Amino acid sequence: MKNEQLADVLRPNSFDEIVGQAHLFGPRGVVRRMVESGRVTNMIFFGPPGTGKTTAAAVIAKMSGMVFHRLNCTTATLAQVKDVLSQTNNLFGSGGILLYLDEIQYFNRKQQQSLLEYIEDGRVTLIASTTENPHFYIYNAILSRASLFEFKPVSAADMVPALTRALDYLNREHKTAVTATDEVLSYIAGLVRGDVRRGIGLLENAYFAAGQGEGAAVTTGEVDGFFVKSGNFNDDTYYDLLSCLQKSIRGSDPDATAFYVAKLVAAGELLSLCRRLQVIASEDIGLAYPQAAAIVRACCESAVELGLPEAQIPLAHAAILLATAPKSNTAYAALAAAMADVEQGKGTTVPLHLRSPLFKGYIYPHDYTCDYVPQQYLPDDLKDRRYYKPGDNKTEQAAAAYAAYIREHGGKKK
Repeated sequence: MKNEQLADVLRPNSFDEIVGQAHLFGPRGVVRRMVESGRVTNMIFFGPPGTGKTTAAAVIAKMSGMVFHRLNCTTATLAQVKDVLSQTNNLFGSGGILLYLDEIQYFNRKQQQSLLEYIEDGRVTLIASTTENPHFYIYNAILSRASLFEFKPVSAADMVPALTRALDYLNREHKTAVTATDEVLSYIAGLVRGDVRRGIGLLENAYFAAGQGEGAAVTTGEVDGFFVKSGNFNDDTYYDLLSCLQKSIRGSDPDATAFYVAKLVAAGELLSLCRRLQVIASEDIGLAYPQAAAIVRACCESAVELGLPEAQIPLAHAAILLATAPKSNTAYAALAAAMADVEQGKGTTVPLHLRSPLFKGYIYPHDYTCDYVPQQYLPDDLKDRRYYKPGDNKTEQAAAAYAAYIREHGGKKK
């Protein structure tokens, strides 16, 4: 018996059927408008699994009329890539080839470079997807020739129609009348945290467990039987735990920090924990201990490379380091203040002496004592603005003392 995944059977055939990505494929979605106007450019799709990246690529290929080839980079070889590229020289590729590379982060530099000539002259249109940060895993020459589009986790409300469609299909195929309330469907959608494929798979298992007799219904009991909630929390408390972790670190409480790390690790939340720790290193520790960002980054890279369960060790290292480190949010506050001025339209004209190519009137600081000379850097309407206020920690006070020293003793021609 063929055991095809229900999510693949029900894969959307049009933009209207894609759920949860209205910013890309809704009536005013940027990708939809571009494709419907007749243009298909090279694209990088990034975001969590089960959010429609592969589906979107197939819909775009169908609408464009191009020959569609899909390769999964976890198993594809360079020979397979070259085989697809060779078709650009024959009749089969005369209408254009759309190559979809799933999980492109698994392609090495040489494999990615092999695509450049073909996407540069337009013989191949590339759509690649990744669940990772594309700036870390995709070759810069590919990034510069493609547009980046973020796929977001599908909300529970947006996922329910997809689950309803799946249940209707199962009932038609098996000539049953199994029901599921909106509350149960929302419960499933909340458990899978934005992954439509996983949600449909969970519903399918619960459907068969519910039986097919009269009055059969999918309940939360059947759903729980197929979903291991090792962390014992739902979608709402997942975000609460990340918030609790950050507040515990900000509050310099290593014990609470260890607890929330343990809760998140128990649920297998590796990547979300890594992302949050890296944010905390710059937002809450910041300039009080600048090396924290580099150390946390190294710990997170180590955790991803190790995978769970060993990943919990460098993650605990990073989290406890942040909890016990001195705290400062001055860099974050400075940016927020500057952003407020930007959003109000201030500072649109930079000083003349800072403009290329002449830099007329610019004074070179290294020609002066302490490598400092007073001159204006902010635009005229913001020239007296002070965004950064040093914190009262040792590192920033030392930097403030140094700034005062060069202003007093610098500025003399060497």
